[in-house]
Amino acid sequence: GTSARPSRSARNEPVRSELVARRTHMTRILVTNDDGIASTGLHVLARTMRQHGDVIVVAPEVEHSGAGAGVGPLHLIQPKARLTKIDGVEEAWCMNGSPALCTMFARFGVFGPVDLVVSGINPGANVGRAVYHSGTVGAALTARNGSVSGVAVSQAVAGFGIEGQGWDDMILDQRWQTAADVAAVVVGELVADPPAEPVVVNINVPNLALDEIRG
Repeated sequence: GTSARPSRSARNEPVRSELVARRTHMTRILVTNDDGIASTGLHVLARTMRQHGDVIVVAPEVEHSGAGAGVGPLHLIQPKARLTKIDGVEEAWCMNGSPALCTMFARFGVFGPVDLVVSGINPGANVGRAVYHSGTVGAALTARNGSVSGVAVSQAVAGFGIEGQGWDDMILDQRWQTAADVAAVVVGELVADPPAEPVVVNINVPNLALDEIRG
């Protein structure tokens, strides 16, 4: 007798099924910040996070530094989101609200499923009492409140407070990629071994080259 040879589509089905399963289980990372959609730190962080999953950016359209975990009066804000573009990122949105609001709406499923929130990169450390007011940390706290782990990423600013120096001048020499690379190590661990309960990780990185960091 003769045996029927499987069709090409049947032979490829296991491979196709594996790819679909892999795509289905790909970690989806929401990246946000409190400095606004145009921030270089946000862009560098979002592109770096792509090594750990699918990345979607949802960030305030303008700066919301110091917003903490506040979402504001929604009936007055009337939140809106619009598509925008960031080089190297497939999907990016900006909202007329705080980073916590961006995270909260993402947890409602407005932008699809979210497995992890990464917030930053904030120019300026968020340590001590500063965490109470930080919009960067506030986004991570809001994520945890919605049963998703959050990572806040901040970087020290050298020469902060020098008389006569504007803020834009102070952050010209930020080594954004260093902070993003450090964050990538932490995020990699969270993706590889998710905690049983959602956590908040607050990362503060010096403004140095990666090979100059000790500890």
